[in-house]
Amino acid sequence: MSGDSGDFETVLELCRDRHRRVVLAVLIDEQRSLTVNDLTKTVVKHVSQASITEVSTDVLAQIQISLHHVHLPKMTEAGLIEYEPEKGIIEPTAKFDRVKPQLSTLIEADPAFEAPLEL
Repeated sequence: MSGDSGDFETVLELCRDRHRRVVLAVLIDEQRSLTVNDLTKTVVKHVSQASITEVSTDVLAQIQISLHHVHLPKMTEAGLIEYEPEKGIIEPTAKFDRVKPQLSTLIEADPAFEAPLEL
C-alpha cells in the first residue's frame, strides 16, 4: 500500500465508526465538495435503511450533531477533509486522494455497504 504507516493507522481509526465509513464512502464516490445536510441524509438512509421521510427529526438532528461535533472534526484533524462549519461544506483534501485506495479497500470489505452509496 502506498503512504506511510501513520496514514494507514489513521485510515483504520477513521473506518472504525459506521457513520464515518458512510461519509468516507460517499466522498470516494462523489469526489467533490458536499454539504453536511447531504451527508446527514446519506448516513440516515444507510444506517436506518429507511427513507428520509420515515425517520424522525430527532434522529436527523442527532446524526447531524454527531457529524458536526465528532466525525467531521476527526476527519479534519486527520487531514482528510477541509470542513467549513459556517457554510456546512466538506471538501476532500490531497491527503484524502492519497489514502483513497486504502479507504476503498476497507470500505469494500464491509458487508453492510453496497456501492455506490446514493446521496
